[in-house]
Amino acid sequence: MSTPEPDHSHQISQRDLRNRSAEIMDGLERGERYAVTRNGHHIGDLVPIRRRRRAVSRAEFAAVSRGMPRLDDQKYLEDMNRHVDDDPYDRAYGRGEFAEDGE
Repeated sequence: MSTPEPDHSHQISQRDLRNRSAEIMDGLERGERYAVTRNGHHIGDLVPIRRRRRAVSRAEFAAVSRGMPRLDDQKYLEDMNRHVDDDPYDRAYGRGEFAEDGE
């Protein structure tokens, strides 16, 4: 996915970027784009970042979930039991780390 070319009517020089940075940052927050030049040559673009949404609608979640494979609960439990170590407290007791006083 590529970013569209910035509007070159907002062309700024390296000097403008340095001297008017607060104004330019405010413009970015408003969604403006800038083409940055050095010695008259286009060297880069300043574009606003897309804001991430904090929540996904129920309909969108349902649509995305339809393509997910079904989870086999029993197979998942068997895999977990096979790959996860036993209880660390059981191991410690087995090594005698919690022996009663006087033993």
